[in-house]
Amino acid sequence: MGRSEELFTRAVQHIPGGVNSPVRAFAAVGSTPRFIRKADKQFIWDVEGNRYIDYIGSWGPMILGHNFPAIREAVISAAGSGLSFGAATEKEVEMAELICELVPSVEMVRMVNSGTEAVMSALRAARGYTGRPKIVKFDGCYHGHCDAMLVKAGSGVMTAGVPSSAGVPAGTAEDTLTAAYNDLGSVRALFADNPGQIAAVIVEPVAANMGLVPPAPGFLQGLREITKKEGALLIFDEVITGFRLGLDGAQGFYGVQPDLTTFGKIIGAGMPVGAYGGRRDVMEQIAPVGPVYQAGTLSGNPVAMAAGLAQLRILKGHPEVYARAAARATELFDGLREIIGERGAPCTVNSVGSLGCLFFTPGPVVDAASARRADTDAYGLYFRHMLQNGCYFAPAQFEAIFLSNAHQSEDIERTLEVARAYFTR
Repeated sequence: MGRSEELFTRAVQHIPGGVNSPVRAFAAVGSTPRFIRKADKQFIWDVEGNRYIDYIGSWGPMILGHNFPAIREAVISAAGSGLSFGAATEKEVEMAELICELVPSVEMVRMVNSGTEAVMSALRAARGYTGRPKIVKFDGCYHGHCDAMLVKAGSGVMTAGVPSSAGVPAGTAEDTLTAAYNDLGSVRALFADNPGQIAAVIVEPVAANMGLVPPAPGFLQGLREITKKEGALLIFDEVITGFRLGLDGAQGFYGVQPDLTTFGKIIGAGMPVGAYGGRRDVMEQIAPVGPVYQAGTLSGNPVAMAAGLAQLRILKGHPEVYARAAARATELFDGLREIIGERGAPCTVNSVGSLGCLFFTPGPVVDAASARRADTDAYGLYFRHMLQNGCYFAPAQFEAIFLSNAHQSEDIERTLEVARAYFTR
């Protein structure tokens, strides 16, 4: 038994499922988790000392690569002054100013501690601002584990085949309406059936929790038009795409401005942090200015702010990072498309910028229904082959692949060599 297996055996005795987040479980790919000891640039090492080319990047925030020197030094410096104060700091102000500068739709922003908390708070703000109870989400989109969003969710919930979650009150679920991603007609139908009741539509502008599904041409623009017409807010969940597709996220990439935006750990360079922001008139509904209450003792943690500021300032000063990460992604995804085309494999590759997914279904994959047709057992076989040969992908079919500025062409060549060996067996 290897060290990872020993640790997992211990973990299951005191941690549900042996993991602190279901997405870390390897059950969906017929294996047990690798316990990671360290990471640097494009690589991670497990406790046995095995090195892998990492295509997860802490689920997205490591766009510069792991253990980036300037970020590491910023964290060390900030920690020298204390880990947490529960009081206002200068770094919070600098972070708010920088986010508002980089993302045109964001006029005010509030720091929180996770993407889930950001979504929960943005939904409350939308309801408070509009005075309406209902929210529209999309089948297969994942917005964290707050009660209202665990209805036909993506990510680990989708992998487990669970349409929602035990413990979610029926009344909460009743106010969450579900539309089909890339289907504007389904959105219009919900507004027609619930006149004057819908506070907001929340969407992953690029759906990255049912694998990776790009928006169809005109889809995001259509959502903007519908919500404006109906007096509802449009919320972009950019926990994954924010500051990854570009300095102004998916909203800049596609040219659509939402009313509210949620961000995740990329603004902490991978540390536990989140934020939500948007129009000033909406954000001024938040306490202590307005009647919508939201608070957090650790929000704006000075160490997390230092890490995030270092990363965002590097990205601002070196926007070519996005082009380099996207170039490596193009090499990988085009290479996979070539391999599956040569072998006639029943697979589809979707990609946008430095994000992508290999689906084990002939496709096309345009929504949750078509994503669910993927052969998850076949993905598990592929995953284990890649892992055994030094390539670390998500341990589930319905998660995205993340490329970083640290990945090199030789990493992609090695990965494609391993993939070709699998498909030519």
